[in-house]
Amino acid sequence: MRPRNTTDGIPEASIARLPVYLRALQSLADQGVTTVSSHQLAIAAGVNPAKLRKDLSHLGSYGTRGVGYEVDYLIYQISRELGLTQDWAVAIVGVGNLGRALANYGGFASRGFQIACLFDADPRQIGTRVGHHVVHDIADLERIVVEKRVAIGVIATPAAAAQQVCDRLVAAGIRSILNFAPTVLSVPPTVEVRKVDLSTELQILAFHAQRRALSELEALDVIDYPDIERLDPRAVSRADEPPDRPRRVAGVSR
Repeated sequence: MRPRNTTDGIPEASIARLPVYLRALQSLADQGVTTVSSHQLAIAAGVNPAKLRKDLSHLGSYGTRGVGYEVDYLIYQISRELGLTQDWAVAIVGVGNLGRALANYGGFASRGFQIACLFDADPRQIGTRVGHHVVHDIADLERIVVEKRVAIGVIATPAAAAQQVCDRLVAAGIRSILNFAPTVLSVPPTVEVRKVDLSTELQILAFHAQRRALSELEALDVIDYPDIERLDPRAVSRADEPPDRPRRVAGVSR
């Protein structure tokens, strides 16, 4: 029986780390490095060496004791596993600021992803050019997606339009979707959706920034109570407090 949360025997968590290893390896190759130890590669990728070795063992790559891994061959192995030994045609739906930025990004082509077509519903955008691409009317989505043999759809529309766009991409035969819209999409089990929510990531960073600021204040003995619901690290007042009164964080009550 195949383990849960795996794809062809490779755990999903390991798959998620393969692009990180590939990026680190490509950087090493650009520097002229031909072999790398698991410890060196783990540092470059920001992971534990034991975890890296286990991840790479799923590819049948165990390295050579005392030598390490051959950089070029490991790049090939990971690229093959990720399907990057061929080009993938990509359609972007929504050419607002985000869609335009994605369409103009030159790093996709070197990684095996070719922007094949752009779509928008705004008459002011239809027919305009973004880089080398003409923006098509979304009414023609199904026909052009089939003509261009698109394999991956990117949704960069407002949330309200995302599900309808997703449904049309799926109906046109797309089975891989990258969703930038701030909404959860409903898709058949045969369709893979990856979600990129920048606002969520910023909120997570804000959480850690607040906790870090709180820890620093506690270390300075600025506050001495644990149950703080909200903290503005810029709003700390320690000066001009009478010595017999507890020091406080402005805007925070017990």
